[in-house]
Amino acid sequence: MPAGHPDFRLGSVLATSFTGTLSERHGTEVERIPTPQRFVDWLAIYGLGVASCTPAQLDLARELREAIHAVATAAAVGDPLPASAVRIINDRSVQGRAAAVLTPEGERRWQLSSPARVEDALGVIAADAIDIVSGERDGRLALCASPTCRAAFFDTSQSRTRRWCDMNTCGNRQKKARFNARKAAGGQ
Repeated sequence: MPAGHPDFRLGSVLATSFTGTLSERHGTEVERIPTPQRFVDWLAIYGLGVASCTPAQLDLARELREAIHAVATAAAVGDPLPASAVRIINDRSVQGRAAAVLTPEGERRWQLSSPARVEDALGVIAADAIDIVSGERDGRLALCASPTCRAAFFDTSQSRTRRWCDMNTCGNRQKKARFNARKAAGGQ
């Protein structure tokens, strides 16, 4: 990865991983797709390879990311879904051209139109968001317990009681903070 860019926070759920390209939303925000090329790199990791991305397409991607975050957050706390965010997700979903294909291993993979466009990849991300918010996939939307993060994530754990968007970042940070607080209080 190029120097100066923060690492991607990768997850197994496309739509919520996409919202994680902006992290620490309630602290010092970390933008993980600051340039069109970084977005191309992120898409490639998820099998949605496109040749290029313009600044205008990056703006569309960020608009979709924020719409998914708003809808997922509302769904996680039981609030009504924001109409403008729902409209953006639906618009991106219908504007993309992609097809679900079956791999020899029996898994679904998305195949973008040829030549693959950013709009096609955004359509796949929007469709994934629709699946998780509408309850089509087994799991539940939740918000990270970290007060500086509060990222929406899709909990597929058996008990559906996961607290952190990522145990390796937010979870460990919170555990370390509790440990240091006990140590400072003399509780070691």
